[in-house]
Amino acid sequence: MTKYEYKLYDKPAWCPGCGNYMIRTALKQALEELGLEPHQVVISSGIGQAAKMPHYIKVNGFNGLHGRALPPAIGIKLANKDLKVIVESGDGDSYGEGGNHFIHTIRYNIDIAHFVHDNQIYGLTKGQASPTTAMGQHTTLQFDGVKAEPLNPVALALTMGAGFVARGFSGDIPHLVNLMKEAIMYKGYALVDIFQPCVVWNKVNTFAWYKQRVYHLPDDYDYTNRKEAMKKAMEFGDKIPIGILYKVEKEPYEDRFDFIKNGPPLVDRELNPKDAEKLLRDFV
Repeated sequence: MTKYEYKLYDKPAWCPGCGNYMIRTALKQALEELGLEPHQVVISSGIGQAAKMPHYIKVNGFNGLHGRALPPAIGIKLANKDLKVIVESGDGDSYGEGGNHFIHTIRYNIDIAHFVHDNQIYGLTKGQASPTTAMGQHTTLQFDGVKAEPLNPVALALTMGAGFVARGFSGDIPHLVNLMKEAIMYKGYALVDIFQPCVVWNKVNTFAWYKQRVYHLPDDYDYTNRKEAMKKAMEFGDKIPIGILYKVEKEPYEDRFDFIKNGPPLVDRELNPKDAEKLLRDFV
Protein backbone atom coordinates (compact mmCIF):
# COMPACT_ATOMS: atom_id res chain seq x y z
CA MET A 1 0.00 0.00 0.00
CA THR A 2 1.43 3.41 -0.97
CA LYS A 3 1.14 6.36 1.35
CA TYR A 4 -1.70 7.73 -0.81
CA GLU A 5 -3.66 4.48 -0.94
CA TYR A 6 -6.93 4.98 0.90
CA LYS A 7 -10.06 2.90 0.86
CA LEU A 8 -13.00 4.60 2.46
CA TYR A 9 -15.16 1.85 0.96
CA ASP A 10 -14.39 -1.74 -0.02
CA LYS A 11 -14.23 -0.81 -3.69
CA PRO A 12 -14.73 2.39 -5.71
CA ALA A 13 -18.20 3.12 -7.01
CA TRP A 14 -16.74 3.72 -10.46
CA CYS A 15 -17.66 1.32 -13.27
CA PRO A 16 -15.03 -1.19 -14.45
CA GLY A 17 -12.90 0.49 -17.10
CA CYS A 18 -13.84 4.02 -16.03
CA GLY A 19 -11.24 6.67 -16.80
CA ASN A 20 -11.41 7.86 -13.20
CA TYR A 21 -9.18 4.92 -12.18
CA MET A 22 -6.42 6.16 -14.51
CA ILE A 23 -6.76 9.71 -13.23
CA ARG A 24 -6.46 8.49 -9.64
CA THR A 25 -3.34 6.51 -10.58
CA ALA A 26 -1.84 9.56 -12.27
CA LEU A 27 -2.65 11.82 -9.33
CA LYS A 28 -1.06 9.49 -6.79
CA GLN A 29 2.04 9.13 -8.95
CA ALA A 30 2.28 12.90 -9.44
CA LEU A 31 2.09 13.53 -5.68
CA GLU A 32 4.67 10.81 -5.01
CA GLU A 33 7.09 12.18 -7.58
CA LEU A 34 6.70 15.71 -6.20
CA GLY A 35 7.68 14.41 -2.77
CA LEU A 36 4.53 15.76 -1.14
CA GLU A 37 3.24 14.16 2.04
CA PRO A 38 -0.51 13.47 2.38
CA HIS A 39 -0.92 16.09 5.11
CA GLN A 40 0.46 18.77 2.75
CA VAL A 41 -2.33 18.23 0.20
CA VAL A 42 -6.08 18.84 0.24
CA ILE A 43 -8.63 17.89 -2.41
CA SER A 44 -11.89 19.80 -2.72
CA SER A 45 -14.73 18.31 -4.75
CA GLY A 46 -18.42 18.77 -5.47
CA ILE A 47 -20.86 16.10 -6.66
CA GLY A 48 -20.41 13.49 -9.38
CA GLN A 49 -18.28 10.44 -10.08
CA ALA A 50 -15.11 12.54 -10.37
CA ALA A 51 -15.98 14.27 -7.11
CA LYS A 52 -15.62 10.96 -5.27
CA MET A 53 -11.85 11.22 -5.60
CA PRO A 54 -11.35 12.29 -1.94
CA HIS A 55 -12.94 8.95 -0.95
CA TYR A 56 -10.21 6.99 -2.63
CA ILE A 57 -6.94 8.80 -1.96
CA LYS A 58 -5.37 9.47 1.40
CA VAL A 59 -5.07 13.25 1.61
CA ASN A 60 -7.15 15.91 3.35
CA GLY A 61 -10.51 16.15 1.60
CA PHE A 62 -13.66 18.25 1.35
CA ASN A 63 -16.68 16.85 -0.48
CA GLY A 64 -19.41 19.47 -0.82
CA LEU A 65 -22.32 20.57 -2.97
CA HIS A 66 -22.80 20.17 -6.72
CA GLY A 67 -20.70 22.72 -8.58
CA ARG A 68 -19.29 24.22 -5.39
CA ALA A 69 -15.82 22.68 -5.26
CA LEU A 70 -13.96 25.90 -6.06
CA PRO A 71 -15.28 28.27 -3.32
CA PRO A 72 -14.16 26.03 -0.43
CA ALA A 73 -10.86 25.45 -2.24
CA ILE A 74 -10.33 29.22 -2.29
CA GLY A 75 -11.15 29.44 1.40
CA ILE A 76 -8.77 26.59 2.21
CA LYS A 77 -5.93 28.23 0.31
CA LEU A 78 -6.48 31.62 1.95
CA ALA A 79 -6.65 30.03 5.41
CA ASN A 80 -3.52 27.93 4.89
CA LYS A 81 -1.29 29.12 2.08
CA ASP A 82 1.18 26.27 2.75
CA LEU A 83 -1.24 23.58 1.54
CA LYS A 84 -1.28 22.30 -2.02
CA VAL A 85 -4.93 22.68 -2.98
CA ILE A 86 -6.41 20.51 -5.74
CA VAL A 87 -9.96 20.51 -7.11
CA GLU A 88 -11.26 17.25 -8.58
CA SER A 89 -14.45 17.73 -10.55
CA GLY A 90 -16.39 16.64 -13.61
CA ASP A 91 -17.41 18.62 -16.68
CA GLY A 92 -20.98 19.00 -15.41
CA ASP A 93 -19.85 19.97 -11.94
CA SER A 94 -17.22 22.50 -13.06
CA TYR A 95 -18.62 23.89 -16.30
CA GLY A 96 -22.37 23.51 -15.62
CA GLU A 97 -23.42 23.96 -11.99
CA GLY A 98 -20.05 25.50 -11.14
CA GLY A 99 -19.60 27.56 -14.29
CA ASN A 100 -19.82 30.89 -12.52
CA HIS A 101 -17.21 29.81 -9.95
CA PHE A 102 -14.99 28.56 -12.78
CA ILE A 103 -14.98 31.97 -14.46
CA HIS A 104 -14.37 34.00 -11.33
CA THR A 105 -11.67 31.71 -9.93
CA ILE A 106 -9.73 32.38 -13.13
CA ARG A 107 -10.13 36.12 -12.51
CA TYR A 108 -8.76 35.80 -9.00
CA ASN A 109 -5.86 33.56 -10.11
CA ILE A 110 -5.69 31.89 -6.73
CA ASP A 111 -3.15 29.09 -6.36
CA ILE A 112 -5.29 26.02 -7.10
CA ALA A 113 -4.79 23.05 -9.44
CA HIS A 114 -8.16 22.32 -11.06
CA PHE A 115 -8.45 18.83 -12.60
CA VAL A 116 -11.66 18.39 -14.59
CA HIS A 117 -12.62 14.82 -15.54
CA ASP A 118 -14.26 15.66 -18.86
CA ASN A 119 -16.31 12.68 -20.07
CA GLN A 120 -18.78 14.88 -21.98
CA ILE A 121 -21.79 13.44 -20.16
CA TYR A 122 -23.46 13.38 -16.75
CA GLY A 123 -22.44 9.88 -15.66
CA LEU A 124 -23.71 9.88 -12.08
CA THR A 125 -27.23 10.80 -13.16
CA LYS A 126 -27.38 8.32 -16.03
CA GLY A 127 -26.22 10.04 -19.14
CA GLN A 128 -27.85 13.33 -20.01
CA ALA A 129 -25.84 15.93 -21.93
CA SER A 130 -23.25 18.00 -20.09
CA PRO A 131 -21.89 21.41 -21.18
CA THR A 132 -19.19 19.66 -23.26
CA THR A 133 -21.41 17.13 -25.06
CA ALA A 134 -21.30 17.65 -28.83
CA MET A 135 -24.23 19.23 -30.61
CA GLY A 136 -26.39 16.55 -32.20
CA GLN A 137 -25.15 13.74 -29.94
CA HIS A 138 -27.88 11.39 -28.71
CA THR A 139 -28.06 10.75 -24.97
CA THR A 140 -30.46 9.07 -22.55
CA LEU A 141 -32.35 12.36 -22.21
CA GLN A 142 -31.68 14.11 -25.53
CA PHE A 143 -33.31 11.36 -27.62
CA ASP A 144 -33.16 13.34 -30.86
CA GLY A 145 -29.76 14.89 -30.25
CA VAL A 146 -28.33 17.77 -28.23
CA LYS A 147 -29.57 21.14 -29.46
CA ALA A 148 -26.97 23.40 -27.82
CA GLU A 149 -23.40 24.26 -28.83
CA PRO A 150 -20.77 22.64 -26.58
CA LEU A 151 -18.61 24.68 -24.22
CA ASN A 152 -14.90 24.79 -25.01
CA PRO A 153 -13.39 24.99 -21.50
CA VAL A 154 -9.77 25.57 -22.49
CA ALA A 155 -10.71 28.34 -24.93
CA LEU A 156 -12.87 29.94 -22.24
CA ALA A 157 -10.05 29.74 -19.70
CA LEU A 158 -7.68 31.43 -22.16
CA THR A 159 -10.23 34.13 -22.91
CA MET A 160 -10.66 34.81 -19.19
CA GLY A 161 -6.90 35.24 -18.76
CA ALA A 162 -5.86 32.00 -17.08
CA GLY A 163 -2.09 31.67 -16.77
CA PHE A 164 -1.98 27.87 -17.01
CA VAL A 165 -4.23 25.90 -19.37
CA ALA A 166 -3.69 22.27 -20.33
CA ARG A 167 -5.43 19.26 -21.84
CA GLY A 168 -4.78 15.67 -20.80
CA PHE A 169 -6.10 12.19 -21.58
CA SER A 170 -6.77 9.53 -18.97
CA GLY A 171 -5.61 6.88 -21.44
CA ASP A 172 -2.09 8.37 -21.43
CA ILE A 173 -1.07 8.17 -17.77
CA PRO A 174 2.67 9.10 -18.08
CA HIS A 175 1.76 12.26 -19.98
CA LEU A 176 -1.03 13.09 -17.51
CA VAL A 177 1.33 12.67 -14.54
CA ASN A 178 3.61 15.35 -15.96
CA LEU A 179 0.69 17.71 -16.60
CA MET A 180 -0.55 17.25 -13.03
CA LYS A 181 2.91 17.90 -11.58
CA GLU A 182 3.25 21.09 -13.62
CA ALA A 183 -0.23 22.27 -12.56
CA ILE A 184 0.28 21.51 -8.86
CA MET A 185 3.58 23.40 -8.78
CA TYR A 186 2.30 26.35 -10.82
CA LYS A 187 1.83 29.49 -8.71
CA GLY A 188 -1.71 30.50 -9.56
CA TYR A 189 -4.86 28.97 -11.01
CA ALA A 190 -4.10 25.99 -13.26
CA LEU A 191 -6.72 24.18 -15.36
CA VAL A 192 -6.14 20.67 -16.69
CA ASP A 193 -9.13 19.49 -18.74
CA ILE A 194 -8.79 15.70 -18.82
CA PHE A 195 -10.55 13.57 -21.45
CA GLN A 196 -12.03 10.77 -19.37
CA PRO A 197 -14.24 8.43 -21.43
CA CYS A 198 -17.42 7.23 -19.71
CA VAL A 199 -17.65 3.56 -20.68
CA VAL A 200 -21.38 3.27 -19.89
CA TRP A 201 -23.17 6.50 -20.82
CA ASN A 202 -21.09 8.00 -23.64
CA LYS A 203 -20.76 5.64 -26.60
CA VAL A 204 -19.24 8.30 -28.88
CA ASN A 205 -16.18 9.71 -27.08
CA THR A 206 -14.65 6.34 -26.17
CA PHE A 207 -11.03 5.43 -25.40
CA ALA A 208 -10.67 4.23 -29.00
CA TRP A 209 -12.16 7.50 -30.29
CA TYR A 210 -9.61 9.55 -28.37
CA LYS A 211 -6.66 7.28 -29.09
CA GLN A 212 -7.27 7.82 -32.81
CA ARG A 213 -7.26 11.61 -32.37
CA VAL A 214 -5.10 12.91 -29.53
CA TYR A 215 -1.50 13.89 -30.18
CA HIS A 216 1.20 15.47 -28.02
CA LEU A 217 2.11 19.07 -28.65
CA PRO A 218 5.60 19.12 -30.20
CA ASP A 219 8.66 19.88 -28.07
CA ASP A 220 9.22 23.19 -29.84
CA TYR A 221 5.66 24.39 -29.19
CA ASP A 222 5.77 27.84 -27.53
CA TYR A 223 3.28 27.67 -24.67
CA THR A 224 3.83 31.35 -23.81
CA ASN A 225 2.17 32.41 -27.08
CA ARG A 226 -1.47 33.05 -26.23
CA LYS A 227 -2.55 33.41 -29.86
CA GLU A 228 -1.10 30.00 -30.72
CA ALA A 229 -2.65 28.56 -27.55
CA MET A 230 -6.07 29.71 -28.69
CA LYS A 231 -5.55 28.02 -32.06
CA LYS A 232 -4.69 24.77 -30.29
CA ALA A 233 -7.65 25.19 -27.93
CA MET A 234 -9.98 25.40 -30.93
CA GLU A 235 -8.47 22.28 -32.52
CA PHE A 236 -11.01 19.53 -31.77
CA GLY A 237 -12.03 16.96 -34.33
CA ASP A 238 -9.90 14.54 -36.31
CA LYS A 239 -6.85 15.79 -34.41
CA ILE A 240 -6.85 16.98 -30.80
CA PRO A 241 -3.66 18.33 -29.16
CA ILE A 242 -2.89 17.45 -25.53
CA GLY A 243 -0.28 19.08 -23.31
CA ILE A 244 0.30 22.52 -21.84
CA LEU A 245 -1.45 24.89 -24.23
CA TYR A 246 -0.51 28.03 -22.32
CA LYS A 247 1.70 28.86 -19.35
CA VAL A 248 2.97 32.24 -18.16
CA GLU A 249 3.83 33.68 -14.76
CA LYS A 250 1.09 35.68 -13.06
CA GLU A 251 0.89 37.03 -9.52
CA PRO A 252 -1.43 34.76 -7.53
CA TYR A 253 -4.33 36.33 -5.66
CA GLU A 254 -3.06 35.58 -2.16
CA ASP A 255 0.29 37.30 -2.88
CA ARG A 256 -1.53 40.59 -3.50
CA PHE A 257 -2.11 40.89 0.26
CA ASP A 258 1.01 41.62 2.30
CA PHE A 259 -0.47 40.19 5.49
CA ILE A 260 -0.96 36.84 3.73
CA LYS A 261 2.15 36.83 1.59
CA ASN A 262 4.65 37.86 4.24
CA GLY A 263 3.13 36.37 7.37
CA PRO A 264 2.46 32.88 8.69
CA PRO A 265 -0.61 31.04 7.41
CA LEU A 266 -3.82 32.54 8.81
CA VAL A 267 -4.74 29.22 10.40
CA ASP A 268 -1.60 29.38 12.56
CA ARG A 269 -2.14 32.91 13.90
CA GLU A 270 -3.44 33.56 17.36
CA LEU A 271 -6.97 34.96 17.42
CA ASN A 272 -7.30 37.78 19.94
CA PRO A 273 -10.83 39.20 20.39
CA LYS A 274 -9.30 42.46 21.66
CA ASP A 275 -8.10 43.13 18.11
CA ALA A 276 -11.73 44.00 17.35
CA GLU A 277 -11.78 46.86 19.85
CA LYS A 278 -10.69 49.43 17.26
CA LEU A 279 -13.54 48.44 14.97
CA LEU A 280 -15.99 48.58 17.84
CA ARG A 281 -14.84 52.10 18.72
CA ASP A 282 -15.34 53.20 15.10
CA PHE A 283 -18.82 51.75 14.68
CA VAL A 284 -20.43 51.84 18.14
